[in-house]
Amino acid sequence: MLIIKFPYGKELVSVDCPDENLISIVTPLEIKAASDEKGEVRRSLNEPIGKKRLSDLATGKESILLIVSDYTRAVPNEKIIPPIIDELEKAGCKREDITALVANGLHKPISKNELVQFYGRDLVEEIEFVNHDAEDESQLIKLGMTSFKTEVSVNRLVVESDLVIATGLIEPHFFAGYSGGRKSILPGVSGVESICQNHSFRMINHPLARSGVLNGNPIHEDMIEASRMSGLDYILNVIVDRHGRVAGAFAGDPIEAHRCGVSFLDERVKVEVASKADIVITSNGGYPLDRDLYQAVKGMSTAEAIVKNGGTIIILSECIDGIGRGHETFYELLAEAKSPDDTLERIKREEPIKDQWQAQILARILKTANVIVVTKNIKHSLIEDMHMTPASNIDEALKLALRDAGSDAKIIAVPDGPYIIPCIRREG
Repeated sequence: MLIIKFPYGKELVSVDCPDENLISIVTPLEIKAASDEKGEVRRSLNEPIGKKRLSDLATGKESILLIVSDYTRAVPNEKIIPPIIDELEKAGCKREDITALVANGLHKPISKNELVQFYGRDLVEEIEFVNHDAEDESQLIKLGMTSFKTEVSVNRLVVESDLVIATGLIEPHFFAGYSGGRKSILPGVSGVESICQNHSFRMINHPLARSGVLNGNPIHEDMIEASRMSGLDYILNVIVDRHGRVAGAFAGDPIEAHRCGVSFLDERVKVEVASKADIVITSNGGYPLDRDLYQAVKGMSTAEAIVKNGGTIIILSECIDGIGRGHETFYELLAEAKSPDDTLERIKREEPIKDQWQAQILARILKTANVIVVTKNIKHSLIEDMHMTPASNIDEALKLALRDAGSDAKIIAVPDGPYIIPCIRREG
């Protein structure tokens, strides 16, 4: 038996994988933390990509908007926001001139306690934090339409502020290619209609709307257009190691700096495997991304690329928030359908429907593979309602998978889940 560690919540779970079944452990190249994390962030601010220094951009500006990530992203805010504020203060900006807008997208607003947890008490007390609400029309302003027919509406603070800066994390994203950059605007601080149009059945169904793909990905390109229309001025995005420490920082022009970060990450997270497996064991990357089943679709999507048709995906996801706060429709789209095909037909027929993209991707995965969800925080009956198999622990899940696939089944382990992009090696 080979023991493999998988992140689960804030812990690591040991998986005993039979040697005779295991054909590959898929891991990214090591992403090393910078020896001086804050120094790396300051370096990026001192050497912006495609833009003047932030202190120059901020000179004479009276209102500064700082777009920050919500609770689903493990952004090291305490290491990246203070250096930004230092740069702004060099330009003569005062802290009362700065507003932080939480890019919730369609996620639930962050509570006061969560604000303190994610951004630090000092910062929360010193600058104003505003929760973006995609369904609150009073927060939104319409900007026009993209070439993809997405009607862009964004939080009016974006348009009304003199300087707009977005922070964020660059990591693989299961349909936008990579997170970070333009995603701070769409979906981050956009209206519900804009988000639904960008995440429509047609867009999600595009073959290039996949993890690690930017060129030709209509969702990414639509987001780029929306970010340009909104007037996003500057970004500071980081890449982190497996412990959440800053490995690289990329500041400057929202498109150019993001592309540089993607290039840095691309070389490290795209990994080839020789062939598909009967069983793929993966995770959703641990806390905070594995806090609910809604987010766990991302880890399942990673496994989808390398599991055989009719195979089994085992995903370990703590799901402390159950299926997901405010994501009841995600559950209903699967649970009220007789099959994954029925879910897809309903989405095509009735869209826009809240959470349809997550349900669409999960239905697509379920047409290819069986999914076993390892968690202790969701009633087994709810998982079964969604056409998946529940398991309380990994041993139980592995027994179920081997029972169905046979004792000689081939297994691939992907401990890092959504933070890696496995693909099948092309011959020749």
